[in-house]
Amino acid sequence: MKNLDSNQTEMAEILYSAYQNGHTIAKDQIPAALEKNPAYAIQHAVTANKTSKGQEELKGYKISLTSKETQNLFQSETPLYGALTTSALSNGVIELDSLSSPLIEIELIFIAKEDLSAADDVHALLEKTQVAPGIEVPDSRFDDWFPKITLGQVIADSAVAGKIITGLPQDNIVYSQLENLAGTLTLDGKEIAAGSSSEVLDHPIHAVKWLANELAEHGLAIKKGMAISSGTFILPKPLEKGLYEASYGELGSVTLTVE
Repeated sequence: MKNLDSNQTEMAEILYSAYQNGHTIAKDQIPAALEKNPAYAIQHAVTANKTSKGQEELKGYKISLTSKETQNLFQSETPLYGALTTSALSNGVIELDSLSSPLIEIELIFIAKEDLSAADDVHALLEKTQVAPGIEVPDSRFDDWFPKITLGQVIADSAVAGKIITGLPQDNIVYSQLENLAGTLTLDGKEIAAGSSSEVLDHPIHAVKWLANELAEHGLAIKKGMAISSGTFILPKPLEKGLYEASYGELGSVTLTVE
């Protein structure tokens, strides 16, 4: 990626400061018309600040806008990605007041058993990964953000990365097991949402393939041990206090307690 100009450097510092201090910023602090390439450059600079100044590690990536419905919300024809650093990995308990305007999504988490490459096809990617039931809690550094920020703002803000919760991963998953896989989300035992893996670029491994290709264009790659939050089965819902459970049939389930 190209070097940042002074304005982009300032935007990266604004977003990192908001992240570090747990506060939100007005939408006009990052231009609504920010284009995709400079937005990714800003995102990468924010990630670099997290790993250098914040002493975190890059733990993986999240993929957003993997359905036509969510792409339409942000006037995009493709998915986008954001970085997941150490603080994004949750043990399954979250304090609601520690977040700004969090949402909840159900999605599968792929964990790389070895480095992944843009040259890998979908079957090779499945062989090189474990697959786990997951929950994602997107959150933003912008005030009143969903769905009121632009594509460039979403990208710059690490694809509104918040938290991910990963259940027990399974090995040797084959393509057919993830095809039209049903997922449900309950809150305190009551079902509040349901969807299919077909919402994620028709099949979640296609999202992982998209990510490998996109990262390669930016000089990046998925390394052994990294987690990939692959895209939501449902439209996001506001996060509330209570006990959530996301279930994925034979792939198992995962819970999240929000206090």
